[in-house]
Amino acid sequence: MKEIKLHHKFNYTDVDRAFWAKHLEDWVPQRVYDSHIHIIDQSYQLETVSEEMKKSYWVQELQNMLSADVAGHCYQTVFPGRDVCCTGFGWPFLGWEIEGSNEYVWTHLPAKKWNALAVVRPTWVAEQVEWLLSHPGVIGVKPYYSLIGHDASSRDKYIEASIFDFLPHHQLEVLNDHKAWVTMHVPKADRLGHPENQRDIKEIRNKYPDIRLVIAHFGRSYTKPHAEEGILPLADDPGLYWDNSAVLNPEVHALAMEHIGPDRIMYGTDNPMFMMRGRRKWQGRSYTNHTSQDFYFNTNRESPEIEAGYTLYMYEALKAMKDACEKIGIGRDGVEKMFFRNADRLVADIEAHRDADK
Repeated sequence: MKEIKLHHKFNYTDVDRAFWAKHLEDWVPQRVYDSHIHIIDQSYQLETVSEEMKKSYWVQELQNMLSADVAGHCYQTVFPGRDVCCTGFGWPFLGWEIEGSNEYVWTHLPAKKWNALAVVRPTWVAEQVEWLLSHPGVIGVKPYYSLIGHDASSRDKYIEASIFDFLPHHQLEVLNDHKAWVTMHVPKADRLGHPENQRDIKEIRNKYPDIRLVIAHFGRSYTKPHAEEGILPLADDPGLYWDNSAVLNPEVHALAMEHIGPDRIMYGTDNPMFMMRGRRKWQGRSYTNHTSQDFYFNTNRESPEIEAGYTLYMYEALKAMKDACEKIGIGRDGVEKMFFRNADRLVADIEAHRDADK
């Protein structure tokens, strides 16, 4: 069959069709909620990503963003026969027009019956956050440490910041009042397991218990050691939610399902990043991305025969999730919760609170 253009350098091929048919068609539920996707028209990019930036971190080579219409096309292609919706947000970097990208998501996503998070800068006062949350379809915010200040050469100038440096208390108070959704990409080179991250998250949960706090990427737990250090100390908090976006490691999925359970895990893609073709390998606390495509980071190539069998990263992530479910014994009810019902319930609760305040 003919290749279908997805986005950027990424196409949908017969390899992907075969992988879906073999591993995913009979397992992925009919309703899918993507809790973590970047949607923003590329016209809101203020500056071209420098070659230095691209070389500094692999994600920077993939930040060609999805418009709402392209995201819809991709969903129809990669999830054949499924009803897909999402919580989407822009690209949280100061090389993009943040105010304009927020307007884009609250204009275009509700029209598709999708939900939006506003990217929020730490310098914004409480009234600005109130105003963001007043827009239809905006159910919360997406903070990020790179929004503390701009550095054209590195994503991670502020990676060692405290959570409260990029999500200050005056904003958290507003978010708590609105019972809003907050997707938290934790800082620190040591990821979620860093003692300060653990302390800050526990403080947020104690001081602002009505926030729907969603820990992105299982706390950046892409390896089992990071998952053990980060997830286990927080897994018993019944009000803490987690998205599994960008996690390819079946051991991490299994650990999270076993200790968090399927009631507080939500599926996410982190697209457009995970439309890349390839696979990931792990060793201890580090990982290596393999792809057949021409990127700076792709220096450790596998054989042409192996590369020819690469499917989409997002399909590899789905397969890892499926393998973990089978290992832990998560049945159909739990699978449907993670893929749709958990996120749908959170959104319904937020909307009910908004309606009650009118």
